[in-house]
Amino acid sequence: MSSLSGPDVLSADERAAIEALVFPLADDEFVLAERYTEWQVRAPTLESDLALANVAQDELGHARLWYDVVADLGYDEPELLFERDPDAFYHASLCALPFETGDWADAVVRSYLYDTAEGLRLDSLAGSAYAPIANRIERITTEEEYHREHAATWIKRLCVDSEGRQTVQNAVDRLYPYALALFEPGEPTQTDVIESLGLRTESLPSLRGQWIQTTSTFFDSIDVSVPVVELPQGLPEDPGRHDPHVAAWLSLYDDFTRTYRELDRAHTPTITSEHNDG
Repeated sequence: MSSLSGPDVLSADERAAIEALVFPLADDEFVLAERYTEWQVRAPTLESDLALANVAQDELGHARLWYDVVADLGYDEPELLFERDPDAFYHASLCALPFETGDWADAVVRSYLYDTAEGLRLDSLAGSAYAPIANRIERITTEEEYHREHAATWIKRLCVDSEGRQTVQNAVDRLYPYALALFEPGEPTQTDVIESLGLRTESLPSLRGQWIQTTSTFFDSIDVSVPVVELPQGLPEDPGRHDPHVAAWLSLYDDFTRTYRELDRAHTPTITSEHNDG
């Protein structure tokens, strides 16, 4: 049951904890959506092209919902995205990692790994003590379930022959360590506060353990193995959440801020004047 009804009742410590929780959620969704758009008109079928475009649109919508939570704490849109220093983003590097050229297995394995993690993270937020977080979960969860189902269906389709299964295996080997970093905290010093306030009802290590079990079971069922990763040593050198991000992040950042810079925007227009609280 939510006990913190909105931004007006928050102490400075509570605001800091909410920011530390929500910024990674928002940044993951936004950055991954930006990557997904690279597959438009390049996916293997018209249906998969449209499906991934819809997934990208959904993720941008989810990012909007999370950024609105932070905006209510006193940020404006340029500060959240277009005028924010690239080193200040909290996304996991899985979201910004470039796709292997022409490798559809990369796209669907990445989606499956991410959306399985996202489902667990959302479950842990459904009972959040902060109402603007809890109120968003049902809508986002419904769409993430579709994303996960779409990815899992395509992975199984690719694994019908040995060549396709090998492309999936290669993608899992490459992406799995980066996906483990989805459960790294945005601000480690805020982890205990987030949990003590009831903003999240399960710890990140617990969620990561559930994710490993779920993904391992799925891939075992299609004869694909997952790498055994020692934590934290086995995480990539650039796992994200904090600098360093993957090297390609700066070029992606330049891409999505280019139009804003070229038009010399004084402000970013929004569709509505009211935040969507679910």
